[in-house]
Amino acid sequence: MIRTIVDFFGDERYSVSRRRLFYVVLVLTVLADFIVPREHAGYLWDRLPGWSAVYGFCSCVVLIFVSKFLGHRCGLMRREDYYD
Repeated sequence: MIRTIVDFFGDERYSVSRRRLFYVVLVLTVLADFIVPREHAGYLWDRLPGWSAVYGFCSCVVLIFVSKFLGHRCGLMRREDYYD
Protein backbone atom coordinates (compact mmCIF):
# COMPACT_ATOMS: atom_id res chain seq x y z
CA MET A 1 0.00 0.00 0.00
CA ILE A 2 2.66 2.51 1.01
CA ARG A 3 4.78 1.57 -2.01
CA THR A 4 1.88 2.44 -4.31
CA ILE A 5 1.50 5.85 -2.67
CA VAL A 6 5.24 6.56 -2.83
CA ASP A 7 5.34 5.51 -6.48
CA PHE A 8 2.35 7.72 -7.26
CA PHE A 9 3.98 10.84 -5.80
CA GLY A 10 7.54 10.07 -6.87
CA ASP A 11 7.32 8.53 -10.32
CA GLU A 12 7.20 10.70 -13.43
CA ARG A 13 4.67 8.37 -15.07
CA TYR A 14 1.94 9.66 -12.78
CA SER A 15 2.56 13.39 -13.28
CA VAL A 16 -0.68 13.94 -15.23
CA SER A 17 -2.68 12.04 -12.61
CA ARG A 18 -1.04 14.02 -9.79
CA ARG A 19 -1.85 17.30 -11.50
CA ARG A 20 -5.49 16.27 -12.01
CA LEU A 21 -5.74 15.15 -8.38
CA PHE A 22 -4.30 18.49 -7.26
CA TYR A 23 -6.87 20.45 -9.30
CA VAL A 24 -9.75 18.31 -8.01
CA VAL A 25 -8.67 18.85 -4.40
CA LEU A 26 -8.25 22.58 -5.06
CA VAL A 27 -11.74 22.91 -6.53
CA LEU A 28 -13.27 20.84 -3.71
CA THR A 29 -11.58 23.06 -1.12
CA VAL A 30 -12.97 26.23 -2.68
CA LEU A 31 -16.43 24.66 -3.10
CA ALA A 32 -16.43 23.52 0.53
CA ASP A 33 -15.87 27.13 1.53
CA PHE A 34 -19.24 28.03 -0.03
CA ILE A 35 -21.01 25.62 2.35
CA VAL A 36 -19.65 27.08 5.58
CA PRO A 37 -22.15 29.35 7.40
CA ARG A 38 -20.90 32.93 7.73
CA GLU A 39 -23.35 34.67 10.07
CA HIS A 40 -20.73 35.11 12.83
CA ALA A 41 -17.92 36.47 10.66
CA GLY A 42 -16.09 39.33 12.31
CA TYR A 43 -14.85 41.13 9.22
CA LEU A 44 -16.27 41.84 5.77
CA TRP A 45 -13.68 39.72 3.95
CA ASP A 46 -14.46 36.73 6.18
CA ARG A 47 -17.91 36.63 4.58
CA LEU A 48 -16.52 36.23 1.05
CA PRO A 49 -16.68 32.63 -0.19
CA GLY A 50 -13.25 31.36 -1.15
CA TRP A 51 -11.44 34.05 0.84
CA SER A 52 -9.62 31.63 3.12
CA ALA A 53 -8.34 29.60 0.16
CA VAL A 54 -7.10 32.71 -1.66
CA TYR A 55 -5.57 34.14 1.51
CA GLY A 56 -3.80 30.86 2.32
CA PHE A 57 -2.42 30.52 -1.21
CA CYS A 58 -1.17 34.11 -1.31
CA SER A 59 0.39 33.74 2.14
CA CYS A 60 2.29 30.64 1.03
CA VAL A 61 3.55 32.39 -2.11
CA VAL A 62 4.71 35.41 -0.10
CA LEU A 63 6.42 33.13 2.43
CA ILE A 64 8.31 31.34 -0.35
CA PHE A 65 9.46 34.59 -1.98
CA VAL A 66 10.54 36.14 1.33
CA SER A 67 12.51 33.04 2.30
CA LYS A 68 14.19 32.92 -1.14
CA PHE A 69 15.06 36.60 -0.83
CA LEU A 70 16.52 36.14 2.64
CA GLY A 71 18.46 33.09 1.58
CA HIS A 72 19.94 34.40 -1.65
CA ARG A 73 20.20 38.18 -1.18
CA CYS A 74 20.84 38.50 2.55
CA GLY A 75 23.48 35.80 2.77
CA LEU A 76 21.65 33.27 4.92
CA MET A 77 22.06 30.45 2.41
CA ARG A 78 25.42 28.68 2.18
CA ARG A 79 27.02 26.77 -0.65
CA GLU A 80 26.16 23.10 -0.87
CA ASP A 81 29.72 22.06 0.03
CA TYR A 82 30.09 24.61 2.87
CA TYR A 83 30.62 22.01 5.61
CA ASP A 84 32.95 19.73 3.61
